[in-house]
Amino acid sequence: HQPTQFLTSEELRVGKIKLRAFDFSGRQITRRAWPDYYTKVDAVVYLVDACDKERFAESKRELDALLSDEALAKMPFLMLGNKTDIPHAASEDELRYHLGLTSSMSGKGKMNLADQTARPLKVFTCSVVCKMGYGEGFKWMSQYIK
Repeated sequence: HQPTQFLTSEELRVGKIKLRAFDFSGRQITRRAWPDYYTKVDAVVYLVDACDKERFAESKRELDALLSDEALAKMPFLMLGNKTDIPHAASEDELRYHLGLTSSMSGKGKMNLADQTARPLKVFTCSVVCKMGYGEGFKWMSQYIK
């Protein structure tokens, strides 16, 4: 399965959750448009190819830029490590390590946002092709969306 090449938008349903998703692709030129959409989103889903370990450093740089952007300071972040149906895919622990998220995770339970200075942020592994794993992540994320 090839990565998205251009910005796309579609409406998704995951269980009872209805979402408008913007897929910005991983292309450098498309990344420049990300800030234009910050005011239009309630959460960020950051999808990483768990098999493309050579690009983990690039993914970490982009993620660090998003996490440090003031416009997204309280925004929930759902990290999805995709392609876990492939045997050599990185595990959830490996993804957390390579993305530098070992100490900043909020956990899979619900955070009380009024009492927290940190944003909700969690890594889930999934296989979009096999339709597994991402539903749990979207359910976790939905508890923070108004």
